[in-house]
Amino acid sequence: MNGTQFLFQLLRIVAGYILAVIACGLFLAWGFFRGTHPEADPVAFGAMFGTGLVGASVVGATVLIPAGVLIAVAEAARLRALVFHVAAGGALAFAVWTLGGGGGAEGVRPGSAVALAAGFIAGTVYWAVAGRHSGSWLAKPRTAGSEGTGGSGPTHGG
Repeated sequence: MNGTQFLFQLLRIVAGYILAVIACGLFLAWGFFRGTHPEADPVAFGAMFGTGLVGASVVGATVLIPAGVLIAVAEAARLRALVFHVAAGGALAFAVWTLGGGGGAEGVRPGSAVALAAGFIAGTVYWAVAGRHSGSWLAKPRTAGSEGTGGSGPTHGG
């Protein structure tokens, strides 16, 4: 284990999580409220932006534990694939959106596509900041050629 790389990865994880949650909150605000262009109505755009930041704090608090588990799994298993992080973000967003729905609703809850897309965006942002370095602080796995003396392969007595 490399301590310096571990410290830098912890900083990347925190920054990646914060930026991913902000991106998710801003996309949710834009997706649900569809504010106009800033030049057309700057007050509505500012309200949408503020709502997005407040929404980001709510999203961040809601998914902290499950996202932490997914991050720990990605770090331990060295999962650096973009597909994993995007799928994990989407699945987490969809699960929170579905579980937060009202009782007795038939079919897919309205707004599910926006919530799913927000999760995909959050997963992509997290991957760009921290996910592509998952497990970089762990010791390198030994390969078959690295055993023995001097890396020349196993020595045989004889």
